[in-house]
Amino acid sequence: MFVTPAYADEAPPAAGEVHTETGAPSEGHHAGVFPPFDHTTYPSQLLWLVITFVIFYVAMQKIVIPRVGNILESRHDRIAQDIEEASRLKTEADAAVATYESELAAARAKANSIGASARDAAKAKAEEDRKAIEASLSEKLKAAETRIAEIKEKAFGDVGAIAEETASAVVEQLVGNVAGKADVASAVAAASAKREG
Repeated sequence: MFVTPAYADEAPPAAGEVHTETGAPSEGHHAGVFPPFDHTTYPSQLLWLVITFVIFYVAMQKIVIPRVGNILESRHDRIAQDIEEASRLKTEADAAVATYESELAAARAKANSIGASARDAAKAKAEEDRKAIEASLSEKLKAAETRIAEIKEKAFGDVGAIAEETASAVVEQLVGNVAGKADVASAVAAASAKREG
């Protein structure tokens, strides 16, 4: 046990005696001085300070600093690996983007060529269909003209007969007796010739 010089002068209490002093300090004591600030205890305080500092220094040097150094080194290595991995992934991503863009450009070019060929094929098909429809319409028009000519010819052929019947009915109504077919036919033929001439 460490005893300060001020307390060393006092006699230790006898066996069974209890120290019960509560009054003012005796003359041997330094009155009102906090022990750490007592200049007579400085050498022992400095000694303990040096011992404690050396213990803490050795503990820091042998235990704490290597652990912190290992932690910092592992973090540095991990950061370097992460940076390297990020660089590798960035390179791969850039390559993937370049591949995607080239494939996209190729797909666009292919789509344009397919579109152009489909447009050209559609134009050719439309032109072919148009020509086929025109040819079909032309044939139908010729057939219709032929049919119209036949109907017209038949109608003109029937006009004479109708005119003869009508003239015969008119004469019968006006005169009251039936006119001869030969007379009616010659009259209609004369009227027709007069109209055409």
